[in-house]
Amino acid sequence: MPFVSLGLSEPLTRALATAGYDTPTPVQLQAIPAALEGRDLMVASHTGSGKTAAYMLPALMRVLAARQSAERRARGVASGPRALVLTPTRELAMQVAKAATDYGRHVQGLRVATVVGGVPYGAQLKALRGPLDILVATPGRLLDHLGSGKAVLQGVELLVLDEADRMLDMGFIDDIRQIAAALPAQRQTLLLSATFDGEAGSLARELLREPQRVAVDAHTEAHGDIEQRLHWADDLQHKNKLLEHILTERSVEQAIVFTSTQRDADWLADHLADIGHAVASLHGGMPQGRRNRVLQGLRQRRLRVLVATDVAARGIDVPTISHVINYGLPMKVEDYVHRIGRTGRAGRSGLAVTLAERRDAGMVHRIQRYTEQSIPPAVIAGLEPQRKPEAARPAHRRAGPPRGGFGGRGRPGSPGAGRPHRG
Repeated sequence: MPFVSLGLSEPLTRALATAGYDTPTPVQLQAIPAALEGRDLMVASHTGSGKTAAYMLPALMRVLAARQSAERRARGVASGPRALVLTPTRELAMQVAKAATDYGRHVQGLRVATVVGGVPYGAQLKALRGPLDILVATPGRLLDHLGSGKAVLQGVELLVLDEADRMLDMGFIDDIRQIAAALPAQRQTLLLSATFDGEAGSLARELLREPQRVAVDAHTEAHGDIEQRLHWADDLQHKNKLLEHILTERSVEQAIVFTSTQRDADWLADHLADIGHAVASLHGGMPQGRRNRVLQGLRQRRLRVLVATDVAARGIDVPTISHVINYGLPMKVEDYVHRIGRTGRAGRSGLAVTLAERRDAGMVHRIQRYTEQSIPPAVIAGLEPQRKPEAARPAHRRAGPPRGGFGGRGRPGSPGAGRPHRG
């Protein structure tokens, strides 16, 4: 079924064709028509399923309708945004804003702005003062502008909460409630979340009116385009040798290596740079300008390897990422699904490799139970493990978060950590 059959206007279908998108994904097939009807939606879909377009295309349809009717000018409505998208992280906000610009490239005079933490207020204040169609924001910084009276939200017709479960995990529940209270009561609301258990379900009941549920690709989905592989490492030195070997394989187009902590990310990026890789680290402790340069280097393929933490890598959509490597295991099993979803995008195949030490056996077991999939063990000739992994803990026992990738060893905080480009 082509996009035009979903009721999208020609400027949007033309932009999609230019971007190489011919056929909607399952979540887009279900969500777009319902959103165009004005329904509130609860969307459960995994990362990489096309969920951004599932809400951004209806948002752009609202902008086009306003252009045609010129009702905003006739009513003298303030120049605030028509659509507001809240995201948990700066990186995801930037990715969403880019998607809005890409899909709306043929929408005359489209105005998209981002309001996120970690960047100067000046440019954001200027964007908020002028005419605006779509605003993409993180809750904390938007609440700052709302409290100062700089953010005008009375004209918002569509509110989107992207990765709502993640925002709740990060403690944004009160911020979201305050922002929602400042919006028109008659708005349309779309809530996207990996799960609607617990707080996410309560928030949906609080903010949505008779929502339609769209459930596609749960966390147990097979990830058919992603091969998963598990390598057991005897110790840190063995794990580093496994990583170095994998990164030298010719099949690695670009790779994201995940670590458990910011210090590990900086140390490992420096180590890989020292042996000749074009690599950078990315984490929440870096200034936003440096993070922007790192992401630009990744998209422009000046970087072959990105060493990142979970929060920093949310929202990264680079089709040429062929490998995801779990150097430090995630603290939450849900983050494993988000991590491996960085590869196997846009119809390409990808490889997700987990490097686990004996102490990681419990988390490996929990990941397999959560995804209802086994991660096939593999060995590299000459680097076979000499020890057997510890037996995984029983599933009913809760374990604390795993230790960082270095477990107190290595050289965290080494000189030169955090350089934006290496190699």
